[in-house]
Amino acid sequence: MADPSTPTEQLIYANRADQMRVATRDGDALGHVQTFMIHKRSGRVTHAVLSLGGFLGLGNSFYPLPFSLLTYDPAADRYVVTTDRRLLEGGPSWASNPPAFDQAYADRVASYYGVTPDNLDLG
Repeated sequence: MADPSTPTEQLIYANRADQMRVATRDGDALGHVQTFMIHKRSGRVTHAVLSLGGFLGLGNSFYPLPFSLLTYDPAADRYVVTTDRRLLEGGPSWASNPPAFDQAYADRVASYYGVTPDNLDLG
């Protein structure tokens, strides 16, 4: 049982996102959204964790991407990554155990993509 006096992480995973396809800005299939990272207090999506590669769910790699780098394509019912695929594939990622998605990690992701970091304390 969790200690109620211990603060928990600021972001939570939304687990129904895995049906959302993701494409490159050139229209090539890239993967899908594994989950959205949602700030608990504000309810705002801060990041999308993309699942790329693998076969039948094995060997996937997961890439956190600031949500501002995605656009929604309603005609194709998918998200489009607005950054270069090579940049994405060289970015922060993991294969099996996700990192603690704390302020330091959110700052690292933002710095890699050259976007303004979210202040997780404010939401």
